[in-house]
Amino acid sequence: MRIAVTGSIAVDHLMAYPGRFADQLIADHLDRVSLSFLADTLDIRRGGVAANIALGLTRLGVEPVLVGAVGKDFTDYGVWLRDNGVDTACVHVSETLHTARFVCTTDLDHHQIATFYAGAMAEAGRVTLASARRSVGEMGLAVVAPNDPQAMLSLTEECRQLGIPFAADPSQQLARLTGSEARRLVAGARFLFTNDYEAAMLKELSGWTEEEVLDQVGAWIITRGASGADIGRAGRSWLHVDAVATDAVVDPTGVGDAFRAGFLASIAWGLPYEPATRLGCALAAVVLQVVGTQEYDLTASDLLLSVERSYGNEAARELRPYLTAAGPSR
Repeated sequence: MRIAVTGSIAVDHLMAYPGRFADQLIADHLDRVSLSFLADTLDIRRGGVAANIALGLTRLGVEPVLVGAVGKDFTDYGVWLRDNGVDTACVHVSETLHTARFVCTTDLDHHQIATFYAGAMAEAGRVTLASARRSVGEMGLAVVAPNDPQAMLSLTEECRQLGIPFAADPSQQLARLTGSEARRLVAGARFLFTNDYEAAMLKELSGWTEEEVLDQVGAWIITRGASGADIGRAGRSWLHVDAVATDAVVDPTGVGDAFRAGFLASIAWGLPYEPATRLGCALAAVVLQVVGTQEYDLTASDLLLSVERSYGNEAARELRPYLTAAGPSR
């Protein structure tokens, strides 16, 4: 199944603060916060939600097409993605704007404060799924990940018009949406991805109850960090999958994108939701152990060992034929 991954393509500026943000917040002064955190380290890395997901899919042997907008400064990044097997033929290059920037500071508790500059992402609406389909052929799924809000709405509507199943991943862009826009992004999605905080935000913004959200989508996948992930479907009990434990927690940036790549690769292979969620958690644990969202090494044997240790021999046996055939690598 060919997957079109739409959304942000960005350069990440990742900083580490050797304290806790919570220690600097004064409860009765939150209406006039003015804080500066002295970071110990700065890492500049390739990132962006769509690029991260596309790269993860490629490393698992699935062939996605990346759909988004970048600036002229994308040349080296583009070479990196193509060298790693990502199809960038449907990436629009702006003549005037820089590639988007993600500036994020992480504290000792792995809480994050981030700012995102859209840059060339503002031109994402110039790329359509119809043009992408003419270029690369039929698509079995389109991922509508965080992007220019209007582009997200247009791409979602285009999925409905073209009959392309889609995964809604509004993520941090929920803060930029109205209730009506949030409902339009979600309605009819085959998959809805949120973390637990975004799940609460979505319900408040849309005015929908949990049951009403489930009525709108095929499956709602809620990631919960170290607590794993839950899969909800209308009229059925929630399915819970524990996270893959790791002692080497380095940087949480991009972990959710890795989860999505693992989950969607499994769906592309025709696997059920439980093994798909397990692989998502396993790949998320790999990314959690490195700085940078695309800097990880990946082998089938390591992934299978991680799955076996966390979920047992049968879980690893279920994934082995697909991971062995895919031959994931750096």
